[in-house]
Parts: sequence; C-alpha cells; structure tokens
Amino acid sequence: MNKKFAKLKEFIPLYLLMIPCAVYLIINNYIPMVGIVSAFKKFRIMDGILGSPWVGLQNFEYLFRSNDLTIIIRNTLLYNAAFIIVNTIVGLFLAILITEIKNEKMKKLYQSSILLPFTLSMVVVSYIVFAFLSQENGMLNNSILKNHPVEWFSDPTWWPLILIIVQCWKTVGYGALIYIAGIVTIDRSLFEAAAIDGAGKWKQIKHITLPSLLPSIITLFLLSVSRIGYSDFGLFYLIPQNSGTLFNVTATIDTYVYSTMMAAGGIGRSAATGLMQALVGFILIILANSLVRKLSSKDAIF
Repeated sequence: MNKKFAKLKEFIPLYLLMIPCAVYLIINNYIPMVGIVSAFKKFRIMDGILGSPWVGLQNFEYLFRSNDLTIIIRNTLLYNAAFIIVNTIVGLFLAILITEIKNEKMKKLYQSSILLPFTLSMVVVSYIVFAFLSQENGMLNNSILKNHPVEWFSDPTWWPLILIIVQCWKTVGYGALIYIAGIVTIDRSLFEAAAIDGAGKWKQIKHITLPSLLPSIITLFLLSVSRIGYSDFGLFYLIPQNSGTLFNVTATIDTYVYSTMMAAGGIGRSAATGLMQALVGFILIILANSLVRKLSSKDAIF
C-alpha cells in the first residue's frame, strides 16, 4: 500500500498540471454534449432543450433533402483533402529549408515568422485578404491588375486557389515546426555517413529525413482526417465576405450549419448536421488508423 501511495505521490505534480485542461475539456466539450438531443427535437426556446417536442429523424431528413447537400459535402471534402496535401508538402519543404540554415539567429527568426500567421485571428486575416482583393482599393487591382481589375468577391473562378493559399499561409507553420523538431532529433552521423558515401542533399532527404519524419507525418495526417468532415468557419465565411455569388465554391457544412441555425427552427437542424459531422469524423479516423496499423503498426495512434 505504501509503495502504491509513494508511486502515486510521485505523479501528483503532473495530475495538478492536468486539472485545468481536464476542467476545460469537461466544461467546453463534454457538458455541451447534452445538446445532442436537440438533433431529434423541434427546438423551442421557451421550452428549452429537454422540454421541446421530439420529432425523430425529421431534422436529418431536412439535411439529406436539401438541394445544396451535394455542393456543401463536395466543397468540405475536396477542400480538406487539398489542405492536407498542400500543408504536408509545403510544411516539409519549409522545415527542410529552415533546418539547412547555418545562422542560428536567422533560423529562429524564420521559425517565428512561419508560426506568426497561425496566431492571428481569422478576422484579422480576412482584413488582410480584403486589402489585397478589394475591387476599388485592393493592392492587386491597383498595381498588377490596374488595367484589368477583377471583381474578386463576385467572380468564383479563383476562389478555390485563394482559399487554399490563405489556409496554407495561416496554418502551415504549425506542422512545419513539428517537422523541424523531428529533423533536429535525427542522428547527424547518418547524414555524415551518407555524405561520405557520395549521397547528395536530395538523396539524404529521400532516404534519411523523410523516413525519419514518417511518424510525425502520419500523426498529423490522422488528426487532419478526423476533421475532414469539418471546415474552418472563419475561412469560408469571413474571407469571401459571405458573398452569395461565391456560394458554389465557398459553401461548406459549417457555413450551412450557421445559416440554418439563423433560420426558424434551425437549432435542431444544425444539431443534426453537427452530429453527422462527428459520426463521419469518428468513422474516418477509425478507418485511417486501421490502414496505418496495417502499413506500419508502430505509427498507429491506437
């Protein structure tokens, strides 16, 4: 008994550090799960969630009968797939470039620089994008495209590319820093031995750096797959300025949830949509982890 207590006492500081995070998770993630029942009810604000009448699967039927269902699912899945691919490639590219810098001060400067956009609010990012794309005062229309200005917020042609670039610029720093941390831990003698054997920089990256980073790549991939049914509301709502003419290329499940929630009786429909997102994300993470376990069991999360 004394041995067990002594072992427990050793970890008391860690448990104390865990308490704030645990409290946050309970308050922010678990208590609100009571609201799941509103997906099966016709929510009335006067009756509250528990007092509102049950309607079974009617809220889900509304979702699947929506004329825009194909558009929002297509956009959500394709954008997230593009984000995963682009962020992985760009993140690895930046991480490898930064680790090759010999000047330690410049290396720290670049590391801080790529992480800075990640700390910015999407509201701030939307103003930055607007400063570039505004039809009248935008930087692009007043400089490069001065003779042929583009109505960016009315023309859907370029918006898939714009959204991918903005999302990559804002979030790629997070993954890049994880890859940098992984590269730093690689035994430098491996690179020295490869150089002695005549391997150039590309072969060193291909046969040493990338295989060593595979666990980090897989972990970030699995985390991204679990969120593939979701979208960054700020990115798809604030950046395009909620322009109706861009609906076909900017509407996602999350913007749909917001718009239906604003309509009469939309609470139940929004809850139904959110529940579907959670179930799809859960299934996808299970399938992706199973695939990873078959290919490399040691890199699977569970």
